[in-house]
Amino acid sequence: MFFLLSKLFWLVAQPLSLAFILIVLSVSAGLFGWRRLQMVWAGTAGLLLFVTLFTTTGERLLAVLEDRFPNPPALTQPLSCMIVLGGAFSNEVTTSRGGIELNQAGDRYVEALRLAQLYPQARIVISGGDGSLSGSYEGDAAISQRFFQAFGIAPERLVLESTSRNTVENAANTKTLLDENGLANCALITSAFHMPRSIGIFRKQGIPVLPWPTDYRTQADTRLGFDFTQPSRNAQLMTTALREWIGLLAYSISGRTAALFPK
Repeated sequence: MFFLLSKLFWLVAQPLSLAFILIVLSVSAGLFGWRRLQMVWAGTAGLLLFVTLFTTTGERLLAVLEDRFPNPPALTQPLSCMIVLGGAFSNEVTTSRGGIELNQAGDRYVEALRLAQLYPQARIVISGGDGSLSGSYEGDAAISQRFFQAFGIAPERLVLESTSRNTVENAANTKTLLDENGLANCALITSAFHMPRSIGIFRKQGIPVLPWPTDYRTQADTRLGFDFTQPSRNAQLMTTALREWIGLLAYSISGRTAALFPK
């Protein structure tokens, strides 16, 4: 139920969807002659669109998340285990066309591949099923087998978790696999902006992990300001940032994470 509600909520709450709803409300208020309410809805929609499209607000909100955990450390001993969270493959495309199609979070698997080649004894835990509402696509765990095999990684090094649909399920299902395979103190590989929520959830499950952030999307010196040059990118960053901040708040309220903003 939580999974379904979170999906439905986000369909409405993301900035462009919310702006569209406000515009519809404004038009509706105008049809009923509610001029003051019409102006409020229209003004709110315009402000939301301006902040989303023409400022660096989204980039700054995302940078705060990405800066929460430092870059991966220099290891003093070989890595024995890594956990890669799903969300890095274009599941709809691979299901219909086959092959291996990485999306914007593909750095998760590029980094996992680099570490797998650097530490040939390390086991690789892939956690990710089909997170769509329809549940009709290949998940990351299934696609990752083709990905790692294409680069010469032995299949017996992979530990696959193919049923999780969100990060809470990632952690809960992964804990079972770690216990079954005698694995501990793994590196957790996920997007830098997603690391705070992931660490909080894994800590709540009692799973000690080494944060290994990747897939950075912002500059290190991002500041608030206007940006009229790339509205589509600004909208994408704002959408990603708000989704993650709302996720942190919702998971904290529902007791699914160890802290509101883990560090």
